[in-house]
Amino acid sequence: MNKIVLITGATSGIGLACAKKFAENGDKLILTGRNEQRLTEICQELTGKGSKVLTLVFDVRDREKVKQCLDTLPADWQDIDVLVNNAGLALGLEPEYEGCFDDWDTMIDTNIKGLLTLTRLIVPKMVQRNSGHVINVGSVAGDAAYAGGNVYCATKAAVKALSDGLRIDVAPTAVRVTNLKPGLVETNFSNTRFHGDNDRAANVYKGIKPLTGDDIADVAVYAANAPAHVQIAEVLILATHQASGSVIVRK
Repeated sequence: MNKIVLITGATSGIGLACAKKFAENGDKLILTGRNEQRLTEICQELTGKGSKVLTLVFDVRDREKVKQCLDTLPADWQDIDVLVNNAGLALGLEPEYEGCFDDWDTMIDTNIKGLLTLTRLIVPKMVQRNSGHVINVGSVAGDAAYAGGNVYCATKAAVKALSDGLRIDVAPTAVRVTNLKPGLVETNFSNTRFHGDNDRAANVYKGIKPLTGDDIADVAVYAANAPAHVQIAEVLILATHQASGSVIVRK
């Protein structure tokens, strides 16, 4: 049965890859992001291929705007089956004692509080229906800190704890919770981390074949379509020559 899938941060990277993979699966999509023009372009592309798509323009940090947008959903789009909490980012790679306060606030407000906002607003209806699935995009960085990762790693450790906690909370129901933990994925992630420094971002992927957004989206779609009695609780996805968040063999 086709599902209604809401994906945050759907304009690029893993979020966009998830949008395309779930569309190929025949699911209806609610795509969210801050870039209205990009959302419109993606919507036109996917609807042109026969998919049903709605777009919502908001920053997950703006709790009131998120609520307002969700309240505008047509009645036949309100029963969201799959929530993909993908919106997130890393900013900076400085030692913790030299970090930027604004960067810290942006990461915490997006990666943790934004995820919580969507979860709080959408999961109650899943519980009422006794059906639904939350897929949180965490990171290998949530397993152990690496040099310069400090606050970003802390936010992804929080995603793991929040995923585990939610799974406990909904255990009496048929709602499932999955934490996807990607390693090195070549998207605009590093460009964002280094505030648009393309050369520095490119160096992150030198000497290794990194994962792609499609690789992570494949796992998300698999988890969402596992048999009802199967809960893919957590998946760590690494490039072949990456052993952990800090061990990467380059050639």
